[in-house]
Amino acid sequence: MKRLITGVMASAAWLLLLFLGPFPLFWLVITALAGVALSEYLTIVLPSLSKGARPPFILFGLLPLVGAYSGEATGLLCGLTLALVALLLYTLFRYASFAQPYDIISRGGFGYLYLGLCTAYLVLLMALPQGRAWLLLLTAITAASDTAAFYTGSKFGRHKVCPAISPGKTWEGFAGGLVGSLGAALLVRHFFLPEQGLVWICFIVLLLGCLGAAGDLSESVIKRAFGVKDSGSLLPGHGGLLDRIDSLLLTAPVLYYLLYLQTGLCLP
Repeated sequence: MKRLITGVMASAAWLLLLFLGPFPLFWLVITALAGVALSEYLTIVLPSLSKGARPPFILFGLLPLVGAYSGEATGLLCGLTLALVALLLYTLFRYASFAQPYDIISRGGFGYLYLGLCTAYLVLLMALPQGRAWLLLLTAITAASDTAAFYTGSKFGRHKVCPAISPGKTWEGFAGGLVGSLGAALLVRHFFLPEQGLVWICFIVLLLGCLGAAGDLSESVIKRAFGVKDSGSLLPGHGGLLDRIDSLLLTAPVLYYLLYLQTGLCLP
């Protein structure tokens, strides 16, 4: 029941932000959520990092989102470059205080790519023509896939997808997730993107559905490597924020570039 209530409340808040929130507010909320996810990630991969050293690492990791406020990919990449440079300089400056400086660079740098960069594409998507509709499609695909996969896998799951990483994931659940995401995507297309071709939407659903599952497994690899079950306890019944956005981390950038290939409007 906790899982259901949390999911409904989070979905309602997201829809309100998506359709009623101005761009600056959307950017601010996504940046704040990225900061929370980065904090959860650092807690997992750098548990020995002192509380005093954590805020600079999080602030550096948010620089790609600062750059994404321009609505252009060049701004995002500029922010990412500054983030990596800042991480290196900070590590050099504090070198003597870190037991494993290379762990700081490698694990922190991957976090900037995995969370700072990938979440910034949500901001770039919002800045596109019909950006709100595309974001609705993206979240409908991922949310419906996660929900359908969970219930289908629980009831019919027999064949494991990757038991070494996530024993609970099954091919039956994966197939149910694709069916659920297709149904949700077709509803969004009907009401918000009627000009988009059916084959094109189906292709997007198939690709993003597979990538969403890969994103989920990718986070499981990180948690399993450090012996962690959930990334946090922020969302009752779901775990941490990172546990809920892992599917979006791969799908948002790919959707952005799919739209770039389709229209050529996304990049300067």
